[in-house]
Amino acid sequence: MIAFINGSFVPEEEAKVSILDRGFLYGDGLFEVMRVFRGRPFRWPDHLARLRHGADFLKIRVPFSEAELREHTQQLIERNRMREALLRLTLSRGVGVRGYSPAGADHPTLTMTLHPAPELAAEPPPLWRVVTSSFRLPAGEALAQYKTCNKLAQVLARAEADARGADEALLLSTDGEVVEGSSSNLFWIADGVVNTPPLAAGILAGVTRLVVLELCRKIGADVRELGIKPAELGRADGVFLSLSSRGVVEAGWLDGAAVSRSPLAQKLRSAYVEMAGNARD
Repeated sequence: MIAFINGSFVPEEEAKVSILDRGFLYGDGLFEVMRVFRGRPFRWPDHLARLRHGADFLKIRVPFSEAELREHTQQLIERNRMREALLRLTLSRGVGVRGYSPAGADHPTLTMTLHPAPELAAEPPPLWRVVTSSFRLPAGEALAQYKTCNKLAQVLARAEADARGADEALLLSTDGEVVEGSSSNLFWIADGVVNTPPLAAGILAGVTRLVVLELCRKIGADVRELGIKPAELGRADGVFLSLSSRGVVEAGWLDGAAVSRSPLAQKLRSAYVEMAGNARD
């Protein structure tokens, strides 16, 4: 596999980052993961907008223009001959002085790698086993809107899911509400309405979450943004998750108990698969 690092294409085993890089030392950076369909990154403008928004907030310089990044991305896809893949882009502040101060870290590190992607339109569609993590996210955390490299709570939550034979873990906020998955946004259906936690609750503004909201408008489904407690979620008419790697995935079990399935969730999954199949960007 060929990787991209700071303007160069090199074999993955030769792609090196300094042990003094602040992304390695402190998670001082951002990342984006997006699907590649038929050789083109899906929702590229949305992912790049979120990356630049986060970079502006963290005051990390993106070392390439959007046009340059797009060109490098296409070259990476072509060099690896991976027209169906997952693309990960990572931006670090780079090497600076010892300690937390970002002073002197003026040469950011930007890498891109490609990875095999799961089948989006698999039949029958997957039904995930989901568990509730013991780890909590700060309610209303402003940093949550940026896809930073600080993901220890999510890593530990996913470890809990692995240990319990589950596909995903849901995290609660310090207010006791279910807010998001370790790598996904949460949706549930009640009385024919699609519900999802608001961004102000301290969740990531997922690109696939945005796509789902667009699809709801397209098919005429009502949407509400509100909080929910774990016990209420188990009584929902349907629960599903959104994430770039898989699109829309229904939950079949929550903490070992079966949850209801909704035709509306299945309709949204089908609409997502169709959109991805017709996407040009």
